[in-house]
Amino acid sequence: MKIGQMIGGKYLKKEDCDPPILATIERFAEENVAKEDQPEELKWVMYFSDNDKALVMNSTNLQLAAIAFGTQETDEWIGRQLVLYHDPNVSFGGKLVGGVRVRAPKKKTPAKAAPVSAPDDPFGDMDEDPPF
Repeated sequence: MKIGQMIGGKYLKKEDCDPPILATIERFAEENVAKEDQPEELKWVMYFSDNDKALVMNSTNLQLAAIAFGTQETDEWIGRQLVLYHDPNVSFGGKLVGGVRVRAPKKKTPAKAAPVSAPDDPFGDMDEDPPF
């Protein structure tokens, strides 16, 4: 287990999302996310019905969720699912530090149709003109 997974907290960290998590959005709340003894820092937080930790939202994740759901109306996101994953390419202060990103769940591919059986006559209808 990585050290980051051993440190608690009420918000998701990159270590919490490796492997990815499928989470159902329950609600949003604006909260003070500043550390103790720091000035107030209000941010929007996404809560999930199937995860104890919430995700502090940033502009990138809000935009990615809007693309995933096809709407910028967050009320329409409630009850829908997102995949939360660790993206090592997230940068902060000009350095790659990794972070949590969101995406739509992958759609299940439908089962392939059964192959069409060949006709009894392998040469087809010889009365037809060739296509060339």
